Amino acid sequence: MVSLYQAQKKIYPRSVSGLFSRWRWGLVLLTQLVFYGLPWLEWGQRQAVLFDLASRRFYIFGLVLYPQDFIYLAGILVISALSLFLFTAVAGRQWCGYACPQTVYTEIFLWLEKLTEGDRSARLRLDASPMSLNKVARKASKQFLWIALALWTGFTFVGYFTPIKELGVSFLTAGMGPWETFWVFFYGFATYGNAGYMREQVCKYMCPYARFQSAMFDKDTLIVTYDEARGEPRGARSRKADPKALNLGDCVDCTLCVQVCPTGIDIRKGLQYECISCAACIDACDTVMDKMNYPRGLIRYSTENAVTQGWTRSQLLRRVLRPRVLVYTAILGAVTFAMLISLALRSPFRVDVVRDRASLARIVNGGKIENVYRLQVMNATEGKQDYRITVQGLPGLALASESLITVDATQSRWVPVRLELPYEGVSAGSHAIHFEIEAINSQARVSEKSVFLVPR
Repeated sequence: MVSLYQAQKKIYPRSVSGLFSRWRWGLVLLTQLVFYGLPWLEWGQRQAVLFDLASRRFYIFGLVLYPQDFIYLAGILVISALSLFLFTAVAGRQWCGYACPQTVYTEIFLWLEKLTEGDRSARLRLDASPMSLNKVARKASKQFLWIALALWTGFTFVGYFTPIKELGVSFLTAGMGPWETFWVFFYGFATYGNAGYMREQVCKYMCPYARFQSAMFDKDTLIVTYDEARGEPRGARSRKADPKALNLGDCVDCTLCVQVCPTGIDIRKGLQYECISCAACIDACDTVMDKMNYPRGLIRYSTENAVTQGWTRSQLLRRVLRPRVLVYTAILGAVTFAMLISLALRSPFRVDVVRDRASLARIVNGGKIENVYRLQVMNATEGKQDYRITVQGLPGLALASESLITVDATQSRWVPVRLELPYEGVSAGSHAIHFEIEAINSQARVSEKSVFLVPR
């Protein structure tokens, strides 16, 4: 029988310490403090960041957004995509190696695994050993910690869409709704499966970024590189031996760079799509170079051009400002600036005008023509607001309903509006008009276009 699938061996990454390892753990702590802590922050009398899908309001500190503000979500997605393109063109896949949620949670789950089962060699021995009470206890404790963290992650995720304090009470009293329960366990299961078991398989086979990254790379992109000219031919030797006398390069073939790699590749074979630029191999190799009294940098962050042409650090940095990077930066800056200006000039309220479909136009007492509308006034501020409604566009057009309305903080209100116009002197057909809505407290003003129908 011939299998159509390649057998996958479990990877046991070795722990490593060094500059880049500290940077990686620093970003793990930073990202998780933001993710787990943000839902618990309060802004006034509400949760600081809350995406309230039920009431269709999105609270981001002092900003209140409605579904009509979808353009800002599109802007955020465009900025994120351009930022990813720019960062990849400059520094390769360092997002993957330091801040990607898959990498972050894999690091945390590996740390919990090391805490319960020991380091790499201990885990290898434990998995190869027959079943015993010690093995069951260690495996069970690991699973307990994994499941607890995964459920807490799912709970926190749902806390961005349901007030987290209310969600906590519902969770403890088993009173969560069906959708909340589903998403807590679904997101928890995804975290448990991806970070606990799939790990590098997600990066290698499921994540599209690894596949299209080559379109954003060039020979001046910063990547993890192995200096083949310096390291080859590789071979073992004593610390006191002279590598030149033995006709050897600086690589001692210790394979630590392979043992620490979370995706199980050998960086000495050149750039591979599985590499996530986490620099674990750099920390491991620098440690060995220090022990051998060799210069650091056999494996380092560099570019293909810098390695092949022997550039200095200043020459490498000068190539950062190349045309591709400048174009990405200009576009990203323009989009970001436009979005910030739009947010700064954004009106504190919105108005939608809908014609009453039950009666397009009718004749009322006094021989006047009446059109009926419905105005939705959405207050995007944190305080109660009063609004004045006026109308313009036709001579003699007057408001026949209440002109002053009040809308509570972060609420919306539908208001029926009747307009009347003398029949004489107006031609039949559709006439453009404008509703003018003014916030009395803030002097902000919104103008909405509509039409007034005059029957034949």
